[in-house]
Amino acid sequence: MRKILDGLYHLSGFLAGLLVVFIFLIILAQIVGRRFGVVIPSANELSGFAMAGAVFLALAPTLRAGAHIRVGVLVRRLQGKARRRLELGVGGFSLLASSYAALQLWRLVLDSYRYGDLAPGLLPLPIWIPQSLLAVGISIFVVALADTLVALWRGEFPSYLAEGGGQE
Repeated sequence: MRKILDGLYHLSGFLAGLLVVFIFLIILAQIVGRRFGVVIPSANELSGFAMAGAVFLALAPTLRAGAHIRVGVLVRRLQGKARRRLELGVGGFSLLASSYAALQLWRLVLDSYRYGDLAPGLLPLPIWIPQSLLAVGISIFVVALADTLVALWRGEFPSYLAEGGGQE
């Protein structure tokens, strides 16, 4: 199971990286196109959609790598059971909040698909496509949070401390 979850987190990070490359290529095409009088339709809009997708798809691998910014002032002062309880409480709250956000994003995707909503630009892109990137990204993040919470519950070090070197 660990191998499957790690593969999922790596895939999510890889897709986020591809979206960043896509942003680079769109901006480059826009710059070169301007030089030759060619307009790239909805370039800014596509870049924005790709940026949102990249951010959401990068949530889980960033958590696993211990690269999320954490407020460590209180956590550093706690040891043993008190620290574990705080980590479990914050992890549980994060899981609930992220699960709710994932549910609402999937509802938004479904509504956009059902009503045939299009992006408000020159390119009539069905809006559910970029919204799906956000929903998939936060869903993978929910899996990573649940994975972390299970590890904490078992008394193991959370991935963000084990792999991230204890960054807070």
